[in-house]
Amino acid sequence: LLQKIKPHQVFAAGDFADPNGTHIVCFNIILAALTRLKETEDWVKDCWMWLYRGAWQEFPTHEIEMAVPLSPAEVIRKRHAIFKHQSQKDLPVFPGDDAREFWVRAEDRNRETAQAYDKLGLAEYAAMEAFVRYEF
Repeated sequence: LLQKIKPHQVFAAGDFADPNGTHIVCFNIILAALTRLKETEDWVKDCWMWLYRGAWQEFPTHEIEMAVPLSPAEVIRKRHAIFKHQSQKDLPVFPGDDAREFWVRAEDRNRETAQAYDKLGLAEYAAMEAFVRYEF
């Protein structure tokens, strides 16, 4: 699939503390594929891998390398996208001490990231999705 699409950017979950382990498994598969393709495919040299966090935690502000502002309408659109993901419709399987539904956690995390940037003197947004580049 990567050879067919030849993406310039690949996004992967970077929350490796995920209790069920799917994030690290998927990350390792993507990383192995990109590492192997980098030896033979020129386009991979210009492909960046971005990690995002799940609903439980955000990257520390000083580690964030790309922050994408979200409007209120985009927050709703993201919520609907989460609803379409079958495993995210109900309470998390491993909720820990936080009983909020996944989409509520995700929206709160994105809103808190935007508030942190606002406190730093940057523009005010409804929410922000944050990413850290993983160099392979």
